[in-house]
Amino acid sequence: MKKITTTEALADFCKEAAKRPYVTVDTEFLRERTYYSKLCLVQLAYQDENGEDAVLVDPLADGLSLEPLYDLYRDVGVVKVFHAARQDLEIFFVDAGVIPEPLFDTQVAAMVCGFGEQVGYETLVRKIAKADLDKSSRFTDWSRRPLTDAQSKYALADVTHLRDIYEFLSAQLDKSGRKKWVAEEMAVLKDPATYQADPDAAWKRVKTRTQSGRFLAIVRELARFREIYAQERNIPRSRVYKDDALVELASTKPQNEADLGRSRLLLREARRGDIAQGILKAVQDGVNVKPEDMPTVVNPRAKLQVNPALADMLRVLLKAKTDQEGVAQKLVATSADLDALAGGERDVPALKGWRREVFGHEALRMCDGLVGLAVKGQKVVTVTL
Repeated sequence: MKKITTTEALADFCKEAAKRPYVTVDTEFLRERTYYSKLCLVQLAYQDENGEDAVLVDPLADGLSLEPLYDLYRDVGVVKVFHAARQDLEIFFVDAGVIPEPLFDTQVAAMVCGFGEQVGYETLVRKIAKADLDKSSRFTDWSRRPLTDAQSKYALADVTHLRDIYEFLSAQLDKSGRKKWVAEEMAVLKDPATYQADPDAAWKRVKTRTQSGRFLAIVRELARFREIYAQERNIPRSRVYKDDALVELASTKPQNEADLGRSRLLLREARRGDIAQGILKAVQDGVNVKPEDMPTVVNPRAKLQVNPALADMLRVLLKAKTDQEGVAQKLVATSADLDALAGGERDVPALKGWRREVFGHEALRMCDGLVGLAVKGQKVVTVTL
């Protein structure tokens, strides 16, 4: 197996890969002790007239630059094939601001082709490539060198079988005319906003039991400080303080380090020094926020008068339509989407793009009382009313 440890060798491989219609890509990384993922390995493979060429690229090797790989990512003549690409793409975007184009995610394609919800790579290897994977190296430390033979074999399998999976799914999409469906889904993965963590929006991820403006203002300031502190030092948010401690701080509103010392949930390291000072300032900033600047939890769906019978019928309709089309239900509409439709909301993903074609159009007709459901043999079908 080939291992690339120099920029020159990577450039040579990428030059050859650029002559092919597609290249398969995967990564191994660590994130347990950092805010940003630490890239430890990049696996690449392409098919040529002599068979398949697959390599392991070591980004930890002294002096190796990934710029030749990024040039390949920018080459629109070569499809970059990933499985469950989001975390991989985030690594490259954070490192170099680059997102591969064009992009193909086999997990999304598999959901469109009827392989179920969030189908795993191992399942696709078994069903499409007719092979089994040795997953014993899945949770190893990829930052340690040298890599073992087992690690290398495991890593290469993530791009060698991916070739067969891509070609199978691509052919299925051509046959069904659904490549545009996958292309719509790729738009989200190619959007830089998908990978940008905004400290000002961090508070929205914190679960609270109150919608008090003052309380949420303090939560917002504490979450903003934590996000910035974690980003600047590249440490996990939880190493600063966890969500439950953040909510506790917003409730108790500590004014000094003595107050922090009485916290039940705050880590010992956060009760003094830079973190402690940041907490106290964030709390004070939240307390001082003007009423008109306080955040609010906007949830228009909470005000909807959901018709439970209609919501149940929409769930049956969704299952019937997705079974008929061979596409994963979750990819078409969520439970929240169905409740929103049953409550009169019309700005939902299920009514847009290819989802409208599969489900949304008929769902609207049901909401308007134009169609109902009937059982025909083993199937549920719609009937005009």
